[in-house]
Amino acid sequence: MFIAAVIVVCIVLLVLAFLAPRLSIWPQRGVDRTFGTGQRAAGTAPGPLGRCLQRPFGSARRASDKSANAGRSGRSKLPL
Repeated sequence: MFIAAVIVVCIVLLVLAFLAPRLSIWPQRGVDRTFGTGQRAAGTAPGPLGRCLQRPFGSARRASDKSANAGRSGRSKLPL
């Protein structure tokens, strides 16, 4: 379920960044804040378990940022 949600968020950010690059910054920050909160909450687990629980949130955060940046760079390459 989490993986499907991350994929949907990445696709939405990609399309939004392609259509409106400047306006897509705010949704991207909201997604970053949400994944960051999950990452911090998972990190409170003791020992190595905390590090293992943090990893999916960090990966999702990186993937969403990469997706939004790909949309913006794709838009900048258009001949318009």
